[in-house]
Amino acid sequence: MKDTFNNVVIYNGYPLSVVVAVTFHSAILALLLFLQSSRSADVMELVQPTVVKALLVQENPQVANERVRLERQQQQQQQRVREQEQAQRAAEAERQRQEQAQAEEQARAEEQRKARELASLRQRQEKERMDAEQLQREQEARAEEQRRQRELAEAQRQQEVRDRERQREREAADAAAAELASSEFEMVQSGTALIQQLVQESWSRPPSARNGMRAILQMRLLPTGELVDVSVTQSSGDPAFDRSAENAVYGAAPFRELQALPINVFNENFRSLSLIFEPEDLLN
Repeated sequence: MKDTFNNVVIYNGYPLSVVVAVTFHSAILALLLFLQSSRSADVMELVQPTVVKALLVQENPQVANERVRLERQQQQQQQRVREQEQAQRAAEAERQRQEQAQAEEQARAEEQRKARELASLRQRQEKERMDAEQLQREQEARAEEQRRQRELAEAQRQQEVRDRERQREREAADAAAAELASSEFEMVQSGTALIQQLVQESWSRPPSARNGMRAILQMRLLPTGELVDVSVTQSSGDPAFDRSAENAVYGAAPFRELQALPINVFNENFRSLSLIFEPEDLLN
């Protein structure tokens, strides 16, 4: 009986008062349309609709509870949907964050690998450069040593040639002096000429030497032919020429050939000897 009453009161979930009000208004609207169609348009009078008051019927508690339950279920379902969406968005954000972190880690690892490769390449290049420089220095040092050895050997060879030539010249001079020593005059002339020749051979021509330059040197000698000292008594006017003449005397001494002279001849003519230094073949 109670279920039948609920079916009468409730129609598709609406209260009975609402159903009655809608039915009444529909009947009035149908009546108006009928009256309008049966009269002419100029004599038709408007009929004021009758005000129908709907009675408020209290909603069935079970229906209200069911409606609240359904609304609550719907809200819960919507909440679960929102939570699922939020969880999905959070999961997607976490996945993207992890992917980004992984990508950044890979980028850092790649950058570190490239940095290591670049550092290794630079180390190899620096080592190759240092090895090349070391090899070049060693080659230059060997070349310099070879050049120095060649120069030294050449200098020794030239010195030996000069020594042999001087020895031959002195031997020739000694022979000539012996032949010319038949008289004291000849001895003095021979000794003076020998000294003059040896000094000129020992002379190193300065760049400023010119034809006509002449310097007079005062030499002090010992009977052994050794030189005590030498000084310029008359300058040529060129200090370099004068110094070169003094150096030539020192370079030619000792004059061993004077040992063959008698002591009186030496004391009178060679203990203090005035030498005129005037080389030939000078530049004009």
